[in-house]
Amino acid sequence: MDFAFDARTEELRGKLLAFMDEYVYPAEAVAEEQRALLASPWDTPAVVGELKAEARRQGLWNLFLPDSEYGAGLTNLQYAPLAEITGRSPHLAPTALNCAAPDTGNMEVLAQFGDEGQRKQWLEPLLAGEIRSAFAMTEPEVASSDATNITTLIERDGDDYVIIGRKWYISGAMNPDCKIFIVMGKTDPDGPDIRRQQSMVLVPRDTPGVEVRRAMQVYGYEDHSHGGHAEVVFDHVRVPAGNLVGEEGGGFAIAQARLGPGRIHHCMRLIGMAERAIELMCRRAVSRTAFGKPLAQQGVVQNWIADARVAVEQLRLLVLKTAWMMDTVGNKGAHTEIQAIKIATPRTVVDILDKAVQLHGAGGVSQDFPLAELWAAARTLKLADGPDEVHQRSLAHREIKKYV
Repeated sequence: MDFAFDARTEELRGKLLAFMDEYVYPAEAVAEEQRALLASPWDTPAVVGELKAEARRQGLWNLFLPDSEYGAGLTNLQYAPLAEITGRSPHLAPTALNCAAPDTGNMEVLAQFGDEGQRKQWLEPLLAGEIRSAFAMTEPEVASSDATNITTLIERDGDDYVIIGRKWYISGAMNPDCKIFIVMGKTDPDGPDIRRQQSMVLVPRDTPGVEVRRAMQVYGYEDHSHGGHAEVVFDHVRVPAGNLVGEEGGGFAIAQARLGPGRIHHCMRLIGMAERAIELMCRRAVSRTAFGKPLAQQGVVQNWIADARVAVEQLRLLVLKTAWMMDTVGNKGAHTEIQAIKIATPRTVVDILDKAVQLHGAGGVSQDFPLAELWAAARTLKLADGPDEVHQRSLAHREIKKYV
């Protein structure tokens, strides 16, 4: 077994680590200072544009997209250690590299399922980082952990589709640069196959009837750097029938194709978040004294740090195995592994971040350290892209089926 990264991955890792040290980490405080002076909290600080320009100049751009025609052409296994590095600054680094959700998943959808006109109009400016996008699936009135529950209607009316529905926690929608929504709704709500009732359509943000109603908070955070999470109402929104993505009834399958890479990308970045937490724990432990000796000499602190290191090494191996399987046998063949990492990684990283918060005391829950915001982001990922319990249910069914 060879655990070494290949030459291209090592080259990109070196460039990215240097980019993080020279540009990203110093920009974290600058971005917050600039944001405080903006006319709207949802506007993008100037330093973000500077980071994007530098990342593109260095060839650290669209690394997530395996399609070499549109992206860097990296495999999942090559991208994994790079995404991990960006996870150390999850609210800034992925955006700087044009590798931030939900744009990544939307670009994958357009590259894989969009027609030539859709790719020209929307994919190309997304790839260039000129606009942002949102993916509108989750709804407040139903249990969206079961995507077949969605109630938004997409009704054919002549040469148009009319969309009626209400969505929430639509990531990125508060950003004024968000110009396009991919909306999932039902074109055949009474169809016999509940997984063929759904379709996806492209809805420009400025279409009449689209109302971005309010920002949704996550544990009190509005996630300005990400572009927020919005409640969006589609009130008889009319778009051309040519805005359909793929085919009618193909929405559920497209969603599953989109979510597979999204789940592993989240887990890759979560490992980076955990690594930053361990670094902060160690720095805090050697700099603070309690009860006559440094925190680093307190047995409970040593246990926290040791357990965190063991857990991260385990998670990283599982994520890398999953990435390798996705590359070799496809997303469907790696279904069990994708679900395993989606269950294990957020759960474990939340625990590591919780210990890091505890070690920092009052500082851990403050705005002076990134830990509280990292914890909120990691905890949210126990829900995003399918809650833990849904993945546990599906994984258990496949395990039990072997013995029935």
